[in-house]
Amino acid sequence: MRTETITLGQIATARSGDKGNHANLAVVAHSQAGFEFLRTHLSAQRIAEYFAGLHPGGVERYELPGVAALNFVLGDVLAGGASQSPRIDTQGKLLGTAVLELELPWPENLEEMTHSGQVAGDGEQRTGSRGQGVEEWGQQ
Repeated sequence: MRTETITLGQIATARSGDKGNHANLAVVAHSQAGFEFLRTHLSAQRIAEYFAGLHPGGVERYELPGVAALNFVLGDVLAGGASQSPRIDTQGKLLGTAVLELELPWPENLEEMTHSGQVAGDGEQRTGSRGQGVEEWGQQ
């Protein structure tokens, strides 16, 4: 068993932005195998711990299997939002860049998870992209 780690950026890409005082963080796997791995290893709790220095008031995770993505909403993490926050990143745009450095356990099938040119990576047609709230962590 390996004790090495990978970074999230090796198997996914991310985008983020503001929703008032909350941040929206989308993590899109490069492959279906990567998405299945992230479903297990990238929880709302893990995201809350990673961004603990920003004091999120709770993190909600939504699964979007149609696009091999997880979406996280980090509550009250922007110190008042774009017009009130004293922070440099008032709109949470850098959260997506920062999360790509999050360390994850080394998967046995890493080769299947790397960028293959297709979002899902298995050639299957995807239908529907509505996500379902699957977990919450922290304050409500």
